[in-house]
Amino acid sequence: MARVRSGEAARPSARRPARRGELGARVLVAVPALAYAVAIIVTGGWVFALGILVLGWAALAEIGTAMARARPPMGAAVLATSAAVFGALAFGPSAIAPAVALSLPLAFGLYLFRRDRRRAAWGTAVVAFATLWVGVPLAHAVLLRELDHGAGLVVDVLVGTFVGDSAAYLGGRALGTTPLAARISPNKTVEGLLCGIVGGTVAVWVAGLYQDWLAGTDALLLGLAVAVAAPIGDLFESLVKRDLGVKDLGRLFGAHGGVLDRLDAALFAIVVGYYVARGFGFA
Repeated sequence: MARVRSGEAARPSARRPARRGELGARVLVAVPALAYAVAIIVTGGWVFALGILVLGWAALAEIGTAMARARPPMGAAVLATSAAVFGALAFGPSAIAPAVALSLPLAFGLYLFRRDRRRAAWGTAVVAFATLWVGVPLAHAVLLRELDHGAGLVVDVLVGTFVGDSAAYLGGRALGTTPLAARISPNKTVEGLLCGIVGGTVAVWVAGLYQDWLAGTDALLLGLAVAVAAPIGDLFESLVKRDLGVKDLGRLFGAHGGVLDRLDAALFAIVVGYYVARGFGFA
C-alpha cells in the first residue's frame, strides 16, 4: 500500500481499512525507534555520533541501491560521512567541509581498483550527492547536540519536524484542496503545508514552556524555521523518488519505509535548527 506523506489529501474511503493494519505495524516500529532515539540523545557524545551514523550508513545503502545503475562506490560515501560526523564531534564545524571534499578522491581511489570503470562520472556524482544529503546533516546533528542544552535542542527540532509532519497530514486530509507540487508529490496540498507549519511552530513553542533556558520568542522562531525547512526536505526526497521511479527508498522500518523515508524532513530541519540555535547564542 502506498504510504501517505505530510500534507497529502485523503485517499478513497475503500483504502481506509488497510490503513488500520498499517497503523498497528507503524506503532510496532515506532516504539523501539523512539527508545533508540531517546537513548542516544540523552547519552550524547560518541554514543550519539555513532548512533546516528548507523542510521546514516543505512541511508547511504538505500541511495546506493536506488542508484545502482550508476554503479557508485558507496564505500567512499560511507567513509566521507563517517569522517564528517566524527570530525564534527572532535574538531567542530571546521571538519565538515574537508570531509565532504574527501568523498571525491575516495571515490577515485576506489575506481582504481575496478577493472570496469564505466559510468565512473555518474558513480562519483552519486557519492558526492549522498555525502551532501546524508553526511552533512548528520554532522550538524552532532554539532547541535554538542551545544549548550544540546539534548533539548535536538528534541525540539525533532518535535517540530514530526509534529509538523503529522499536522500537515491531518490538515491535508481535512482541508486539502490546492495541490502544492503536483508534478513532484501529487497528494500534498497547500492547506496541509500551512497546517504543518503552524503545528510544528506551536509544538516547539509548547516544548519551550518546559525549558527555562529557551525564551518563548526564540522557541517560536526555532519552531517556525524547523517547520518551514522540514517540508522542503520531504519534497526533495519526493523529487528524488519520482525521478528514480520508486515508492520508498527502503523498507528498514517496515510500514514506515526506509531510513530516508523517515528522516528526509529531519535532515533539512536539523541543519537549519543548528544555525538558528547558534544565532540565539547557544555555544
